[in-house]
Amino acid sequence: MEKAVLGGGCFWCLEAAFAPLRGVANVVSGYCGGQGANPSYKQVCGGDTGHVEVVSVAFDPAVIDYATLLQVFFAVHDPTTLNRQGHDVGSQYASVIFCQNDAQRAVAVEIMRQLEQDGVFDAPIVTRLEGSATFYPAENYHQNYYAQNQQQNYCQLVISPKLSKIRQKFAHLLQNS
Repeated sequence: MEKAVLGGGCFWCLEAAFAPLRGVANVVSGYCGGQGANPSYKQVCGGDTGHVEVVSVAFDPAVIDYATLLQVFFAVHDPTTLNRQGHDVGSQYASVIFCQNDAQRAVAVEIMRQLEQDGVFDAPIVTRLEGSATFYPAENYHQNYYAQNQQQNYCQLVISPKLSKIRQKFAHLLQNS
């Protein structure tokens, strides 16, 4: 197994997008890239720690490669807004890739270059590429959030439309396809 650590706004959205993909063994919501160990959701949302909401994705590269994970990542969030995803605003919602090694960094640079060259987005990509950093799992109530709270307004209004888009664009990658 390999690991990808990705921040693209709400970790509930990212977790829900990556969990159903073939080759993804585990997705854990958490925090990365700030100061202080084991921050709480309240501390991270307060913006005082510098941590970003992220997911740690354990994946089998023989089934799904890192480049494909990044294609899903860039489809599920807006990488052109600095510290903002929709109505969610703050440094904890940054678009960031915590590269675990040089190979991941090279793939990320190439994917971003290609997206820019193809004009996929109306504005420049502001996704940061960071080195590997300590990952802190979020509190238990954040894990599998969408699966356990699909009837909540946020899930219905924000996450479900994103998942519908992912299911259409990446149907061939889903475990049940």
